Amino acid sequence: MDTALLKVANLSMTFPGLKALDDVSLTVRVGEIVGLLGQNGSGKSTLVKVLAGLYVADAGSQIQLTEGKEGISEIHFIHQDLGLIESLSTVENLDLTRPLGSRGFRPNPVRAERNEARELIAEFGGRFDVDLPLSSLSPAERTIVAIARALSGWTHSSNVLVLDEPTASLHGEEVNLLFTAVRRVAERGAGVVFISHRLDEVMGLVDRVVILRDGRLIADVPRADLHHDDLVKLIAGAMIDVDTGRGQSSVGAPALEINGASGAVLRNLDLTVGSGEIVGVSGSLGSGREELASIIFGASPGSIVSLAVRSRPLTRLGPRAAIRAGVAFVPGDRHRFGAIVQMSARENLTLPRLRPLTRALGWLDARAEVREARSWAAQVGLRPENPEYRFGQFSGGNQQKVVLAKWLRNEPAVLLLDEPTQGVDVGSKAVIFRLIAEAAEAGAGVLICSSDTRELAQTCDRVIVLRDGVVVAEVRRPDLTEAALVSASLGRPRTTDF
Repeated sequence: MDTALLKVANLSMTFPGLKALDDVSLTVRVGEIVGLLGQNGSGKSTLVKVLAGLYVADAGSQIQLTEGKEGISEIHFIHQDLGLIESLSTVENLDLTRPLGSRGFRPNPVRAERNEARELIAEFGGRFDVDLPLSSLSPAERTIVAIARALSGWTHSSNVLVLDEPTASLHGEEVNLLFTAVRRVAERGAGVVFISHRLDEVMGLVDRVVILRDGRLIADVPRADLHHDDLVKLIAGAMIDVDTGRGQSSVGAPALEINGASGAVLRNLDLTVGSGEIVGVSGSLGSGREELASIIFGASPGSIVSLAVRSRPLTRLGPRAAIRAGVAFVPGDRHRFGAIVQMSARENLTLPRLRPLTRALGWLDARAEVREARSWAAQVGLRPENPEYRFGQFSGGNQQKVVLAKWLRNEPAVLLLDEPTQGVDVGSKAVIFRLIAEAAEAGAGVLICSSDTRELAQTCDRVIVLRDGVVVAEVRRPDLTEAALVSASLGRPRTTDF
């Protein structure tokens, strides 16, 4: 691990009014897995884009790739959205990045390509049909395809692989499958840069940790020298606790009453959430947890025998009826379903409720909209605090603040959240949970569907656990612990607390 594959020295990157990177140095060695950590907005994404050639660094910055016996090292990237075409098969996705050569004049050797795809996928633990469209594969299997594509065609193993939040949509055994693949890449002699907000995963995978804060290098230390709390302090600058400290909350009249909710997995679920109450929904992937909030909001196919918001029945299901009744929904995929990424943060913030910002003849009062957007940007701690920036320009944690704030403007009676901290740094998590707690204190009934059992145990008043579409347990304070949720989810006793 002494041979350097990539050396970054004195790297700076300046945008108008913002220094995104300030004198950052980094080395990646043969067979080494380096964890690149930091809050959203710390400079991680900018660093990756400079390495990918999307940004040109400031004068004086140095990026050096090693030239060894096998040739010059290369950098390959797997971005968070994977960059795959889901309507195509594994074979076709692997084929897209290869040069045509003489294949432009004769039919592709389909059998050879299929066999090569199978062998490449098998090297990273994949056991699935390479002729199926990617849309039919699990998130972990699609990630393996992305790794295989990134490694396909390497003339030697002494390259660098950069993975940006590869576990954001993975859970449980899927994460283990991915980690096995990443370790195999390193064992071949490649260097790996692994970016993640899931600190426990990082501690179990990487050899060394590099931490950025406000565009500056804060730490570059062996993973063995750090504990979880050390990482939090280095990333955030201080200890951040996502526990809202609510204790025993005061629950009012029912804010949400559901009878007979069913979907692709859910089976005849009944649930009541009181005003001022935070209820969690836990369960492994495929338990029905991931479809519940979307069905309630009417954004996904499903059926509900009866649904009432603050004792008023909803006779029709659908987002329009739900919004009118006072229901807000923060979806798990904020890019596809939570915002219009081409619009500014201001436009996304005000879009769900424009009437208070209109003049007598229905024209939008632009000044009033700007004031409203700036007020909410300040309330949620948007960074940078400029709502005129395009939504897609913000980091993941700040995007999630915008999505949450646009619904909190409506003063909802019911707040539905699906994976509210997915791909969010520890600092933004603290803000998000503060906003959720304040919504509950204002009288909203809150339903959080999440794969993060630790956060559910810290934040909720009670948690229902789903397995195979039905409720198998309900855990209340003071018995609400992560161990209790994991035990109920897996269906076997677990005595070790976390």
